[in-house]
Amino acid sequence: MELDALMLARLQFAFTISFHIIFPAITIGLASYLAVLEGFWLKTGNPVYRSLYQYWLKIFAVNFGMGVVSGLVMAYQFGTNWSGFSDFAGGITGPLLAYEVLTAFFLEAGFLGVMLFGMQRVGPGLHFMSTIMVALGTLLSATWILASNSWMQTPAGHEIIDGRAVPVDWLAVIFNPSFPYRLVHMVLAAFLVTALIVAASGAWHMLRGNATPAVRKMFSMALWMLLFTAPLQAVVGDFHGLNTLEHQPAKLAAIEGHWENTPGEAVPFTLFAWPDMDAETNRYAVEIPYLGSLILTHSLDGQFPGLKEFPRDERPYVPLVFWSFRVMVGLGLLMIGLALLGAWARWRGTLYRASSSRGLWRYALYMGPAGIVAMLAGWFTTEVGRQPWVVYGVMRTADAVSPHGAFEVGLTLALFVVVYFLLFGAGTVYMLHLIKRGPPPMDEAGPEGGPGEPRTPSRPLSAASGPDVEAGAAGAGG
Repeated sequence: MELDALMLARLQFAFTISFHIIFPAITIGLASYLAVLEGFWLKTGNPVYRSLYQYWLKIFAVNFGMGVVSGLVMAYQFGTNWSGFSDFAGGITGPLLAYEVLTAFFLEAGFLGVMLFGMQRVGPGLHFMSTIMVALGTLLSATWILASNSWMQTPAGHEIIDGRAVPVDWLAVIFNPSFPYRLVHMVLAAFLVTALIVAASGAWHMLRGNATPAVRKMFSMALWMLLFTAPLQAVVGDFHGLNTLEHQPAKLAAIEGHWENTPGEAVPFTLFAWPDMDAETNRYAVEIPYLGSLILTHSLDGQFPGLKEFPRDERPYVPLVFWSFRVMVGLGLLMIGLALLGAWARWRGTLYRASSSRGLWRYALYMGPAGIVAMLAGWFTTEVGRQPWVVYGVMRTADAVSPHGAFEVGLTLALFVVVYFLLFGAGTVYMLHLIKRGPPPMDEAGPEGGPGEPRTPSRPLSAASGPDVEAGAAGAGG
């Protein structure tokens, strides 16, 4: 893996998208969570739900802003680093990204202001609708982005005319063979990311003795989400794997570390190994007989293509694909374990009892980042597993890169690393600070006064409070 301009451009895109994808995933999950919280509050009148809504709304706003900023960089890189790809596939990916802006982004932008600042200014029905529209916008955004990326994985509905991919059937382009599986898989991943963050927040506060009704409620809701979503994600992942076997067999062989078939023998499942691409074998392999065949062919003696059936220059980098997949699956199993332990504690009536469930709370706290790590590992599996193709079977990544030198690409990569860690590191620290503060007391009615607030004149001092301000105001009035 020589660090030439191609590899540096790939590393730069991988770095920026790894930062970016975290924020939209949290946005998707939190937007839907906020819609649920506000719906429950309007239906029941329980102030716990309003307290949680106000708490997570601030975190959502900060995260949304970082997602927008980091997303702009991704769009520019198509022109700066991947001009060959833009020239070849711009007639397909360009409109798909434009549809995302015209539908999802405009929908989010149109209602975001009402959602963030309108609770005291508009009626409850209109505000609830605004929250729903923002949540719908995030899901629409994921739909268009996944349609574009899935077309790169399993291209369909196009013809190659004069060296360019030209769409001839937009329904086939959008609903390409891998799109349904990848969309559901990504949305569920976003829900898992959010559920684990919410659960970790609740666990952190309860471990410090702050087991208020709002904290217990968000912890309980997060565990319910995990209980339904984590096993469902495993089922969807199985269907996604079968789809990958059909349309991207080289990627699937790299995921399994499967090099060749022995006639008449079942394929084992390799738990751990170090794939040696030069020797075309696995070092230090730990295998479970028959399980590979059972998972991927649903039979005890089924076989699927091995890596040796593909030319060397059409194989992905096997060690990274192999291990990133196992990180994702391993963390997924830990999520299911957390959900089951939470259900057991709930059934026993000890979910909020410190003497019995502190271990569960610590488990939930340590699993807070697990959704993000698993999601990134899944993306590494998907994107690295597609190599050496940028459009699978149609255009090689080496033909998509812009004609830059290694120095220029390496310099911009170094600048991205510095700026991203400073900018988004500060934003992440601020979000963690907001999480640390905990939900507001339920008797707080929210903002009622201050400049621009309803039913209150806009006075410069009305935004502040306290004895000094009141004494100063009294002196001025005297």
